[in-house]
Amino acid sequence: MKILIQISRVIIGVTFIFSGFVKMIDPLGTSYKLQEYLSADVLNIEGLIHYALPLSVFLIFIEFFLGVLLLIGYFPKVTIWGLVLLIGFFLFLTWYSAYYNKVTDCGCFGDAITLSPWQTFYKNVFFLVLILFLLFNIREVKPIGGITLLNWISFLSFLGSFTLMYYVLLHLPIIDFRPYAVGKNIPAQMQYIGDELPPVHDFLLESNEGKDLTTKVLESPKVLLVVMNTITKSRKTGFKNVKIITDKALKEGYLVYALSSSLNETFTSYKQKYDFNFEMLFCDETTLKTIIRANPGIVILNKGTVKGKWNARDIDKINL
Repeated sequence: MKILIQISRVIIGVTFIFSGFVKMIDPLGTSYKLQEYLSADVLNIEGLIHYALPLSVFLIFIEFFLGVLLLIGYFPKVTIWGLVLLIGFFLFLTWYSAYYNKVTDCGCFGDAITLSPWQTFYKNVFFLVLILFLLFNIREVKPIGGITLLNWISFLSFLGSFTLMYYVLLHLPIIDFRPYAVGKNIPAQMQYIGDELPPVHDFLLESNEGKDLTTKVLESPKVLLVVMNTITKSRKTGFKNVKIITDKALKEGYLVYALSSSLNETFTSYKQKYDFNFEMLFCDETTLKTIIRANPGIVILNKGTVKGKWNARDIDKINL
């Protein structure tokens, strides 16, 4: 029995730490998924959508930190009851999305591992059983060391998790599991693998006149794209850097476009205000959010291969 308790403890702790970490390196991605759950078509709690990012950061931290506390055996009663509440919350969300077919990917492991709604639901049922097993044997969950060690591990986990999330929110995720990661070839990602949907299936770039320029962009050797998924929500201080790097790229012979889901009229007003020397191509908002977790962000392509991605605040790191 004691062996089963410790095995359950390790399985739960490691899984929650892993799940928290893969979301911790991309909290914006988690906030996008939370916005999907909060939308009118799913839970219809649109009033909370504006708080999706802080809510996501909180949930990521709680998931990660509870996993750490369970592994080290610190405050076992609070930890295990916290896990019961958290897995209960996840269980409801995944059942709802599976039963009503609302959200096809829960994002419980970020972009690292994709599970179907029902796979996710049954995974959560499994973990609920393990957590309840620990709850009924809570006296056997012992700390791994003295109070000083436990305090230091807890403090470093707390500090490290928030430092990491702060860093990736300022820049970009330190690990990119998406099909637009640096080194990936977009045309290759658009090819069907057997009967499965290709990793990239919605990369379509249209000019203001409705002309499809996708092939032109993917076949050109020197392309710099400025991703502004929703221009009115873009970080305005980043536009000065966009002006600097795009002017430099144009002098170096790059094909330069803005990619946005906004109306061209909106882009035109910003183009005049910031003296941009490039045009905008329309692209789906979800696609743009998948390409890069920055608004605005910079992407460089070479014949469809992603050579580099940067937050607009990091143009000093771009070597054209």
